[in-house]
Amino acid sequence: MTRQLLRNATYISHDSGLPEVRRGHIAIEGSRIVALPETLAGSEFEAFEPLDMSDKMVSPGLINAHTHSVLLVLRGTVEDIEGNLVYQYMVPASYLLEPGERAAIARLACAEAIRSGTTTLVDPLRHVADYAPAMIDSGLRLWLAESCADAVTTEVGSGTYRFDRAFGQTFLDRTEALIERFHGAEDDRVRVMISAHAPDNCSPWMLRQLKDLARKHGLRRTVHLSQIISEKEQVEALHGCTSTEYLDQNDFLGDDLIAVHWTFCNESDVARLAETGTWLGHCPSSMSAKGPHPLPMRAILDHGVKIVLGTDNMTEDMFHAMKLGLTLHRGAYQRSVTPTPGQVFNYATLNAAQALDRPDIGSIAVGQKADLAMFNLYAPALNPRVSLVSNIVHYGHPGTVTDTMVDGRFLMRDGVLTTIDERAAVIEAQQATDAMWQRFGAEERGVPLPATDPR
Repeated sequence: MTRQLLRNATYISHDSGLPEVRRGHIAIEGSRIVALPETLAGSEFEAFEPLDMSDKMVSPGLINAHTHSVLLVLRGTVEDIEGNLVYQYMVPASYLLEPGERAAIARLACAEAIRSGTTTLVDPLRHVADYAPAMIDSGLRLWLAESCADAVTTEVGSGTYRFDRAFGQTFLDRTEALIERFHGAEDDRVRVMISAHAPDNCSPWMLRQLKDLARKHGLRRTVHLSQIISEKEQVEALHGCTSTEYLDQNDFLGDDLIAVHWTFCNESDVARLAETGTWLGHCPSSMSAKGPHPLPMRAILDHGVKIVLGTDNMTEDMFHAMKLGLTLHRGAYQRSVTPTPGQVFNYATLNAAQALDRPDIGSIAVGQKADLAMFNLYAPALNPRVSLVSNIVHYGHPGTVTDTMVDGRFLMRDGVLTTIDERAAVIEAQQATDAMWQRFGAEERGVPLPATDPR
């Protein structure tokens, strides 16, 4: 068992519930923090490998509560295209990739996440078994989920909603297989979630199947909620209510559910979501690519909704999510200073750990998992320093991160990735991306293709 002593550390403590800067030493044995001595005396830690942290700040690793790593294949394209991005681009892209190409894209996403000080990814999509091993090999902590639907999602882009239980059963079978193969793997570093894709493409039958699976296996759940206008219109046409009301009628809300986006929720929806303890998974960067995300943020904050952050599509950079989340949430009060940087930092640490029912991650304390990110205290973006947490949320970026650790294992050490060949990951992901867009264009789907740089 490895023993490491992070000496002379400036680190973030959550003893008060909000992030506060402390100074001391962090003793790690195996995968856990075993001591946080303020001073060192005698020979108590002489068996621990000393690692000098004098020039670094140690933070809980960031937790990305909603991402689709494989959709990095769309980076720099759909941000600048009009249309139904989910059904006309994201769904087709996820099907057009070959298994090895999915793995290549996911590997690059993991590399970016590690460079961004992220230690945990929550990743629901489809064909997850194709790329799960590549993500697991990265060393990141993972929650994986097959995104289930029984409307034939490949047809929705052309305006057709057709429900087919055999189609839906395919995803349920994949979910069962994921649970059997991966849940609890790697000393519980990997878990599986239950994912309903969205209210417009999940019938009451599908929602019941997913609830039963979650209860049977004791799993957390996630769903896209009120994400896009076509979802809103379909649910209203089919069920005569909002997406939130539809999920509520089918007993799908609750404090074990991360519901993502909330773009078209009304204040009544927000009140009910808050009452049931449902988590908002806010992805402010991806949802603001065409202007500020217009979700009912003031009602969300006023009702005390529990919030976590995600990157969603096209990036794994949680600094984007924190920075833009702070801006959008403050904008709800017309140039307010609410929420504070500390509260937004908690969205990506303590809150996310609670939403995932993993109280042993998201903070630095004795007994916690050693899932850590180290920042360069002398990075220009973090200086001058009055409040480190404020600087990180307002001005942090991946270049300020020097090291990333999960379960006491360095995934990046002094700026060098240790579990991924970064250059090979970039090259392979580019090849996969080129191949996917070639197939996409050959199908003549009647939607705009992205502008492409000369090779």
